[in-house]
Amino acid sequence: MKTLRKTVRWSFAALVPGELALVLCLAGGMRPPPAARTAVELAALALMTASAVLLCLDYRRHHRSGLDPRGAFLSAVADTVPAPVRKLTVHEISLSTSFLRWVARRGPHSVGDGDVAVLYAPGQTSFMYGFLFVSIVETVALAFLIPWPLVHAITLVLDVWGCYFVIALHASCVVRPHVIGADGSLHLRYGALLDIRIPADRIASVRQDRKFPTSRLAAVDEKGVADLAVGGQTTVTVELTEPVRYVRALGKPAEAHAFRFYAEDATSAVAALRAAGGIHSR
Repeated sequence: MKTLRKTVRWSFAALVPGELALVLCLAGGMRPPPAARTAVELAALALMTASAVLLCLDYRRHHRSGLDPRGAFLSAVADTVPAPVRKLTVHEISLSTSFLRWVARRGPHSVGDGDVAVLYAPGQTSFMYGFLFVSIVETVALAFLIPWPLVHAITLVLDVWGCYFVIALHASCVVRPHVIGADGSLHLRYGALLDIRIPADRIASVRQDRKFPTSRLAAVDEKGVADLAVGGQTTVTVELTEPVRYVRALGKPAEAHAFRFYAEDATSAVAALRAAGGIHSR
């Protein structure tokens, strides 16, 4: 069982580069040997079959141990599928649901009675729509320039997915704002990629403070500060009484003593957070 599980996990890591190599060969006008294509396809089929068998065995084991069907299935998936693959799948599902929520105009996600939504998406609207325009132009241009039917089809699918990803990511930022809870807690988010919850008793001070960080999203610097920049800037700084643990995009754990984030109306956000939790400035 352990050998099969280890084989499946390593196969996930080895098969993706193989698929990517075939796509790059096709995109470069090279025709891979039929044996190579067949080998990759058979490897993919074998991996899916082994994963399905392992998933069923793990499900039965967890179900017999007393877990309900849903819990047994989730535990089986956690045992079988590598964490990065699970994280990417969750991101894709969250993006899709956020996109549908945005289209349906159902309002912000997880904002209850007495909570205050802190918008940050307007700070990147022009950039995101500009990027979407460039992606559409690229899609149309490549549709006319690529002469090979197979490469044309692959490129078209990737480009259309890229355009959808830009729209869905922005939509997730619109429907998933930061949230100041009625109890004084702070819920920091960046679309479907990031979710950080800070209890009210961990917040020492909050102030309006415009910065222009260059670090990656939610990366912690040498001072223990994590930046959630939008449009290359942050406008609010929150200092904590003790560090908060969270998970960055794609599952990397982190810990920060302070957070800097962007709020479209920083003055109102700071005032609301101070009023909700009795927090002072510093």
